[in-house]
Amino acid sequence: MSTLPKADGLHLDDLHLDELAHLAALGFDAPTFSKLRAQLRSQTLPSNLIEGTLDFPDEEVFRPAPEANSPAGQKATALGSSLLAGGRAALILLNGGMATRFGGRVKGVVDALPGNSFLALQAKRLAQLGEGAAPPLLLMNSEATDAATKDHLEAASYFGLDPDNIFTFRQSAAPRLYPDGSLFRDPSGALSLYGPGHGDLLPSLKASGALAWLLERGIDYLLMANVDNLGASLDPLLLGRFAGGSKELMAEVVERQAGERGGSPCLVNGRVQIVEDFAFPPGFEKAAIPCFNTNTLWFRTEALEADHPLRWYAVEKQALGQSVVQFERLVGQLSWFLDTEWALVSRERFLPIKTPEDLRHRQSKLQTLFASLGL
Repeated sequence: MSTLPKADGLHLDDLHLDELAHLAALGFDAPTFSKLRAQLRSQTLPSNLIEGTLDFPDEEVFRPAPEANSPAGQKATALGSSLLAGGRAALILLNGGMATRFGGRVKGVVDALPGNSFLALQAKRLAQLGEGAAPPLLLMNSEATDAATKDHLEAASYFGLDPDNIFTFRQSAAPRLYPDGSLFRDPSGALSLYGPGHGDLLPSLKASGALAWLLERGIDYLLMANVDNLGASLDPLLLGRFAGGSKELMAEVVERQAGERGGSPCLVNGRVQIVEDFAFPPGFEKAAIPCFNTNTLWFRTEALEADHPLRWYAVEKQALGQSVVQFERLVGQLSWFLDTEWALVSRERFLPIKTPEDLRHRQSKLQTLFASLGL
């Protein structure tokens, strides 16, 4: 099989032509990957650790939403409900993951409640929201999840949603590497591909036409969440709170419980921004930050039109029992660039389900949460 010789300084000579063509179709960023790979090989990759002066944010930064029955809460809910009725908000679900702990299936199509997948619950809740047409649903799939997700939606008649109001798009992909920079291949010799983190949302929204689709429809506000966080929804009160202000991004945070890890809002050089768990320097007491990021983010759509230089992290993972390296970008870093506020929410909005054990433990909560669907 032919291979591509080195050209223009790109370190892609060990990829076959058909592999390169397949990667190109997936939106592979060859120049960036080649540069990062060269740095990995030469051990000159920048550290994942954040630089600058770090401190704990003032707790007043983390503001809960007003009580629903308070005048402020009623005003926010009325505004949010009006925006939903007017078709000005949409939901984006990150749906690129495989449920390896659930038998290697596509996570979104796994049953979260009997007879109802993660996607089914999210879609059915959306179909019941507000007056008139349901808000648009966007799904960022990966190559591994795209076909199964589309089949699942079609077989279920889109769970009551208008298929013209659903936009599915794929994030890009890249090949995994060994720590020495050589290509990681499976026993059959095939490349092992991965999606380069949820920071891939921005370029994928643009490249797929999804951002233009949203703007053409007059969608001013977006809620982004992980497909397996069934607590995340287009809540009118939170939407109204966000829309009633001037910020470009609102990040939902929850109070940290003992032993919990995750990206946290940290004061870096005088600005509160999300810092990933692995990016904190040694010795910084990150567990003392009272809140952490749920990866549920509200955006003003127009704020996503600009290009933001999200940094690349070299992340060590396991694949087929071997250590591999992936280059990833993370969407929470948008808090470094966009004018951001922090919404302290209850645990009812943060119900991540990563394992079968999580699912068993949260069945009663999920049944209560989705009781209005008549399940």
